[in-house]
Amino acid sequence: MLPVVALMALLALPVSGDTARSGGGTPADVMSGVLVLLAVAGAVRRAERALSRTALVVLGLPVVGFAVAATGAADAATGLTGLGRYLQVFVLVPAAVLLLVRDRADLRVLAWAFVGLALVQGGIGAHQYATGTGASYMGADIRAVGTFGPTDVMGMATVVSYGVICAVGLALGAAPGTGTGTATGTATGAGAAVRQRVVALVCALLLLVPLALSFSRGAWIATAVACAAQLLLAGVRRAVAVGAVLAAVLVVLVGGVGVGTAMLQERVDSITKVTDAPDQSVLDRYTMWAAAVGMWRERPVTGVGLKNFPAHRDGHASLALSSGSDTAGAGSGFVRQPLLSPHNMYLLVLSEQGLLGLLALAGGWGALLVLGVRRLALVRGAAVRAPGGPSARGADCGLLACGLLVWQLVDFAYADIGGPSTVLTAVALGVVAWWALGADAR
Repeated sequence: MLPVVALMALLALPVSGDTARSGGGTPADVMSGVLVLLAVAGAVRRAERALSRTALVVLGLPVVGFAVAATGAADAATGLTGLGRYLQVFVLVPAAVLLLVRDRADLRVLAWAFVGLALVQGGIGAHQYATGTGASYMGADIRAVGTFGPTDVMGMATVVSYGVICAVGLALGAAPGTGTGTATGTATGAGAAVRQRVVALVCALLLLVPLALSFSRGAWIATAVACAAQLLLAGVRRAVAVGAVLAAVLVVLVGGVGVGTAMLQERVDSITKVTDAPDQSVLDRYTMWAAAVGMWRERPVTGVGLKNFPAHRDGHASLALSSGSDTAGAGSGFVRQPLLSPHNMYLLVLSEQGLLGLLALAGGWGALLVLGVRRLALVRGAAVRAPGGPSARGADCGLLACGLLVWQLVDFAYADIGGPSTVLTAVALGVVAWWALGADAR
């Protein structure tokens, strides 16, 4: 797991504003290429089929849509760049993680690496808020963005959200090992499970602070939905009990202690006003969504081509679209960021790759979700039949994998790929793929 953990550690390094704005490669992107080469070398050394037929179909089918859309790009260089990025995020890195993870112990290592990275980025973000050195938000440099800077304001929110979901999965699914068959071994396994549950729960609660300070409504919604799904998958009774405890804690913190600034409360209130009184950022998003739908109607099967959304945007957008978004703070000067995507992954794929690309890509995600939930149900069933047995352990891996996928599917309704943090999305999809498709997971 050292190469995968090293890739995640590189995401803790600061990203220069020029690199973030230009979409250039980062050390983590370079490491992702090394990761793929190591996975291929391992498969060749073992001289066996690397992936099952199901894995080849689920991970390989989107390549058809990517390749067709690349032929419709403005030029060959743009098409190859877009094709490489999509292959990196949705095919090559997830497949590499799938091949490198050997068992559930390895998957737990990755889960704790997600939590560790989230704590680092979240700690930096909380410090930015407390000292007024974050990204600009409503005229004040208080937005927590970690090391990703103001040009990738979703970066820290994404990392912290992954950490919360992994911590919740580890806490909910912690189960004692089989030990040595003795009373001492059983007690040791039970003690390790309790420690994992307590540490993971504390980490999840700590990470809620920087998540709130990211002021990212999309990340809040996706995290809430993913954690609710994890609770339901862990058991209805537990979901009701934990939900009641969380509601009581929120009432005490917000109502009794008064936790939360006026800006934070206003941001929360704005979630319910996206239709009645939307702000400019929401208006821009609606306008770009409409533009993406217009592009799809123009070319419904194959789309307008990879990375061609910016070129066709103005021809389909209304006058309500602003010229860009303002970014500043966190060590960067004022920059006017152009709006180059619809901030909706489904509509981005639909506009640039058409129905062919969307069905292939989203169909693979749907298959991963069905297979992942099914495998989790089998593990929970084994836990009922033989508590403490080898087949009964692994619910924590299933819960965090399913939670990561649910988060990603919800977040893609508000965001798309782009920025230095995108490579972590590829690693998360690899974790999901291992649980849903990996032979060892079965």
